[in-house]
Amino acid sequence: MTTDPTPLYAERYATENEMEASVDEVFDPELEANVRAILAKVADDPGREGLARTPLRVAKALEFLTSGYKTTIEEVVNNAIFESDADEMVLVKDVEFYSLCEHHILPFFGKAHVAYMPNKKIIGLSKIGRIVDVFARRLQVQERLTNQIADAIEQAVEPHGVAVVMEGSHFCMLMRGVQKQGSSMITSAMRGGFKDNPSSRAEFLDLIGR
Repeated sequence: MTTDPTPLYAERYATENEMEASVDEVFDPELEANVRAILAKVADDPGREGLARTPLRVAKALEFLTSGYKTTIEEVVNNAIFESDADEMVLVKDVEFYSLCEHHILPFFGKAHVAYMPNKKIIGLSKIGRIVDVFARRLQVQERLTNQIADAIEQAVEPHGVAVVMEGSHFCMLMRGVQKQGSSMITSAMRGGFKDNPSSRAEFLDLIGR
């Protein structure tokens, strides 16, 4: 395996939609061996037909689901910062996110609402969703994820304020533990004018239905 993850990652990402395993394909021998060992440990036969290529599929899936570690905000923003006289709130609602809980490596997912108050600069619309993905595609806790998104927007456009609210459903709480199926977690991060100005914060929360 190459010691430089960048070209390898770029090649893998280009084919990530092809999650099935082709005959004799090897993706990551070490990771596949570890998954095979886990399958054997949970008392199933990793050699049976249904599981024979599972280690490869899991390796591919994990590579994609943790791809945020190999992506920087600079790469994602890619100079999509523009001068603007806009000074009213910019809000992107209902940005879907999918992540993995760092405590159990089980999924959590939901929606992010991201707003900022421009200060002579705006960011390309799609970049906000991509920034969410950079941090969601890591082993995470929702509290940290929320703050990382807010910090990244603040760093990228130096606005008067940033607000992020995330609503997530956590499989570590739905499938195991207390098994509370209707539960969800809400986290927020407020910066600048959204933190200091109650009316701006109230406007944001009203627009997202909170």
